[in-house]
Amino acid sequence: MYGPPGCGKTFLAKATAGEIDAKFISIGLHDILDMWMGNSEKNLHEIFKVARKNTPCVLFIDEVDALGASRSDMRQSAMQQIINQFLAELDGVKDNNDGVLILAATNAPWSVDSAFRRPGRFDRVLFVAPPDDESRKEILSAILKDKPVEKIDVGEIAKLTPGYSGADLKALIDIATESKLEESFAKGSLQRITQKDIFKAVKQHKATTAEWFSTARNYALYANETGLYDEILQYMNIKPPSPKGG
Repeated sequence: MYGPPGCGKTFLAKATAGEIDAKFISIGLHDILDMWMGNSEKNLHEIFKVARKNTPCVLFIDEVDALGASRSDMRQSAMQQIINQFLAELDGVKDNNDGVLILAATNAPWSVDSAFRRPGRFDRVLFVAPPDDESRKEILSAILKDKPVEKIDVGEIAKLTPGYSGADLKALIDIATESKLEESFAKGSLQRITQKDIFKAVKQHKATTAEWFSTARNYALYANETGLYDEILQYMNIKPPSPKGG
């Protein structure tokens, strides 16, 4: 899974484990890397070993670009060894991966070694876009559920926040909440969050996904020979460039 940060890739992985009634193991770079030579590969093997012993299991690898970076860009042989170990664990040559669903997330799919996308590895690549209008309404309703609010029209807020990630929407409510806390202390009584407070927060906090799409657009237009980033172009309503010589 790839897409801008804060759009729910980790939540999707957790939800998948819940849907299939499987155990969920989440790992990141800090769970694997070790300063001593060879220990990182051992850590990686042990994590896969635990997953295989606890089937059915969803093994989720966050920021996979850090572990599966393009080997052509690597200068340190130690990191190359970790990538080779990672590929061996995915292939399950020595150990059986039956019953283990391996999911990964990245904000930078263009940094992941193409070997990871071969059949039997991460051969399904999914674009996780920012929430649409209806999803933003649902997210806002969930965030505001236990907050002291006046009547809030989440539909109106959703219209003002295209491109906002789930994390961005939470940031809006946090800004509005902090403002009301200061007002409550000053007045000595609870001041509820209003529609106007959230509108003010929208002016202060812009969608953080814009920078990601700026980078992704270049890869989708100029480094998309296999069509991997077609979904980005579709989301941005950009027509793919014509083939050279066409």
